Amino acid sequence: MSTKYVVLYESSENVMEKAPVHYAEHSAYADRFQSDGTLELIGTFGDPQTQGSMAVFNSREAAEEFVAGDPFVLNEVVKRWEIREWLEAYS
Repeated sequence: MSTKYVVLYESSENVMEKAPVHYAEHSAYADRFQSDGTLELIGTFGDPQTQGSMAVFNSREAAEEFVAGDPFVLNEVVKRWEIREWLEAYS
């Protein structure tokens, strides 16, 4: 088994208005983590307004660093977030 770290985001009430304004910066920021191999997956659930989004990292440090500088967090596109340790059984 492999340990991963899942970032769960809860969207702000007006995510559909705020997200497009900050998406390019958020996407470029995520690209940096994907390029260095620490970000494995990222995306929204079916309805981002009510279900939020998540990202999967291969280290807790990378997950914490991502959240600390993510334009979506800094610009309140995200209302709340949490990091959970997850044990991947199969890859």
